Amino acid sequence: MTDELFREDGYLKRIEARVEACDERGVRLDRTIFYPTGGGQPGDTGRMIRADGSELQVVDTRKERESGELLHLLAEGSQCPGVGETVTLEIDWERRHRLMRMHSCMHLLCAVVPAGVTGGSVRDDGSARLDFDLPEPPDKEAIGRELNRLIQEDHPMEIRWITDQELEQQPELVRTMSVKPPTGSGRVRLVRFGDVDLQPCGGTHVASTAEIGPVRIRKIEKKGRRNRRITVVFDD
Repeated sequence: MTDELFREDGYLKRIEARVEACDERGVRLDRTIFYPTGGGQPGDTGRMIRADGSELQVVDTRKERESGELLHLLAEGSQCPGVGETVTLEIDWERRHRLMRMHSCMHLLCAVVPAGVTGGSVRDDGSARLDFDLPEPPDKEAIGRELNRLIQEDHPMEIRWITDQELEQQPELVRTMSVKPPTGSGRVRLVRFGDVDLQPCGGTHVASTAEIGPVRIRKIEKKGRRNRRITVVFDD
């Protein structure tokens, strides 16, 4: 299986990798820095540079549910690189960093709103939303103030791993009500921001909360009897 380097270091921008397979589904490599769509975070885009200097555009990255293979999807009409070929991978860093900042912001939002999460997504346009199990709408201004306070306090991010059994013994770590973290491999990845938030997550995150930058609550919507959708945008 592909060595997913982004799990340990979300700041890797360029590496060399070997082509393991390529077909109409996409390109499979021995290792990658491209994050596949999952956990509400879009898959990475970027380019694959061949030895002759020609470039292949990676328009999306996905992981197949059945096989577990991580696939790099090439632009339509692209020619497959050869199996065994060494290529240089470069992610669209500006896009990735924007997604990292907002994904980390969503973790802080979980800390600000004391309710179960029923859904969510991070978008490429500098916005994200989480749906909370809340019967009444929360205070929009208060949430915005508290969120920015946590960001400005510059809490460091830390990654650690626990076993599936340890996660079962600590169900309070799982904030999402509709989607559970993947288990079965023997261990689960946890993301911590200081003493503010700790939860299972496979996504990419900034090194500290100050890197997120100022944000604002764009809107709070009612999406059901006990469902409130909070949308956050960068306030640059």
